[in-house]
Amino acid sequence: MNFKLTALLLLLFTMGSMSAQQKKWTLRECVEYAVENNLTVEQYELDLLSAHIDKSDALGDMLPNLNASMSTSGNTGLSFDPTTQEPVTTTIMTASGGLSSSVTLFDGLRNIHRLNRAKLNALSNQYRLDDLKDDISLNVANSYLQILSNKETLKVFNARYAVTEQDLKRTKELVEAGVLPSGDLLEVEATAANLEQQIVNTENQVLLSRINLAQLLQITDYENFDIVDIDFEIPPTDILNNSPKEIFAKALTFRNDIKFSQSNIDLAIEDLKITKGALYPTLGGFFNYNTRFSDQERFDNITGQLFRESFGDQLWMNDGISYGLQMNIPIFNGFSVKNNIKRSQINVERAKLQLEQEKLGLETNINQAYVDVKSFSKAYEAAQKTLDARRLAYNYSKERYDVGLMNAFDFSQAQSRVDDAAAELVRTKYDYMFRIKVLEFYFGVTLDLEGY
Repeated sequence: MNFKLTALLLLLFTMGSMSAQQKKWTLRECVEYAVENNLTVEQYELDLLSAHIDKSDALGDMLPNLNASMSTSGNTGLSFDPTTQEPVTTTIMTASGGLSSSVTLFDGLRNIHRLNRAKLNALSNQYRLDDLKDDISLNVANSYLQILSNKETLKVFNARYAVTEQDLKRTKELVEAGVLPSGDLLEVEATAANLEQQIVNTENQVLLSRINLAQLLQITDYENFDIVDIDFEIPPTDILNNSPKEIFAKALTFRNDIKFSQSNIDLAIEDLKITKGALYPTLGGFFNYNTRFSDQERFDNITGQLFRESFGDQLWMNDGISYGLQMNIPIFNGFSVKNNIKRSQINVERAKLQLEQEKLGLETNINQAYVDVKSFSKAYEAAQKTLDARRLAYNYSKERYDVGLMNAFDFSQAQSRVDDAAAELVRTKYDYMFRIKVLEFYFGVTLDLEGY
């Protein structure tokens, strides 16, 4: 029975391991996993939680506080009874307690500005987090498409190698029959060896690109990590119907990096308001309630006997209340307030310059992406035409080679040109696809993950 149970558990474990090894990731899964497990994202999320706590602190600073206190002590020898303020020379136990509350009524509106700043800071941290997620999504998509590009290139070389093996077999038969010289066989063998080397190099590129994506996802099991093998065609797009200025104008309305820079200006302005608030007087209110108890006995002049008031009666008889207002007026603080205001004004200007710099960088990136889409579109069309022409030339060369009108060296060169053209077409295809996605992303088109 134990043997059967062990065998069953081993089988289930093996099946689970095979299932894990056979899992292939879609682009949607890669992006979601990268966003959920990225360490920087986790840090930014903690910053966002901290910003929400700061908002709660700012709101709490506008409310009255309430504190309770209590103490007890014993004294032997000369001391003062806190309930009668009379000196006594005995052992006395005393206790006191109270409640105190204070509230800021006016502090130059700094409490209101602190609350506004805390709200803006939480919003700013959200923009920063969303911008990071956008960057991660694009990086993962680029790495994902790079793997697909390398895999498709590998398929091209494998298919060409299969054809070359047939040519090698045919050439060997013709050489043995005395139709072709032995040098032609050596040339075809050299072509096959060159293809084998290209296949090995491309396999390494596939592995390296898989490792690169796995690292983005922070997955260490590189050997078992792989993506879904899907052939993609160039997606239809009308993004080039919009000018770079139109794309830039729309990007300014939703880009999280721009919103983050704008929120930094708002934060700097709130900091300036908080700093200026130090120029105004502050007004606060306070309320205190105190009571005390003593175990000291008293002499009753009427009865002529000693007695002690009960604990409850003493708390009632010995309590007291104090309340009032307190105002502080700043007169001179060694230029600290004035200098802090100047620093805050400089920070406002610095934040504005940072926003303009972000806008310039965004406009540059959009113009570059626009040019890349047009240039890679032309490059892809040119690569397609080149491949078609190389294939026609190859077919013509093969016909001449089969009837002995072309030597093996020239024929192998025709084959190599077809291989290079096919590999170039694959590269330009995926480069073009990624550039389209980048430009559409700047225009507000969500990264399309369906079917990836």
